Amino acid sequence: MCWYNQPYIRLLFILNIIIFISGLQSCRPDIKVTHPNFFDIKGFFEADSAKLMHLDPIVKKTVSHNGKAETKSLHIKNWGSELGLFINSDINKPAWRDGYTIVENDTLLHYTAKQPDLKVRDISVTKQGGKVKSISITNHTENFLYTNTEKLYYWPDSVYRIEKTQHVRFIGDNRYKIQGILLK
Repeated sequence: MCWYNQPYIRLLFILNIIIFISGLQSCRPDIKVTHPNFFDIKGFFEADSAKLMHLDPIVKKTVSHNGKAETKSLHIKNWGSELGLFINSDINKPAWRDGYTIVENDTLLHYTAKQPDLKVRDISVTKQGGKVKSISITNHTENFLYTNTEKLYYWPDSVYRIEKTQHVRFIGDNRYKIQGILLK
C-alpha cells in the first residue's frame, strides 16, 4: 500500500487550493479612507423637509425684493423646494474633500472654503446636547457677467431666512430676502 494513493492526493490537492486562496486574501492591501466626512447638509434638510411636510405648520412668510416686502400666512406645499438652496449647499462631494478647513468643538462645527472658486464659502452648524440648534451658510458665485451671494440661516422648528444679492453686469443689482416663521 502506497502513501500516495488516490484519497490522499485529493485531500492534499484540496488543502493546497484552500491555502492558496487564503494566501491571496492576505496579499490585498487594506484600503482606508482618510478624508473627512462633512456634516450631511443634504441629509439633514431632506429629513427636516419630510418632517415639516408631515407636520404641515402654518408659516408666516415674508418675501422682499429690493426693499418691497409682502407677508402672508400659508402652508408650504413642498418643503424640499422651499429649502432647496440649503439642500444644494451640500459639500459632501469627493472632489471637495480637501477643499475646506474644519473647526470643531462640542457646540460648533465650522467649514471654510480654501479655494475661492468653491460656491459654498462657509458653513456653521451650532449644536447643543447633540442636536442642531442653527445652521448658517454663505454661498458665492462670481464670473464675468454676474456676482451672486446667498446667506442662508436656519433654526430648526422655528425660522429660516434667505438673503440673496445679485449683481448682473449691464442690468444692475437685485436684493431678495425670504423669511419664514413657523407658527405651528
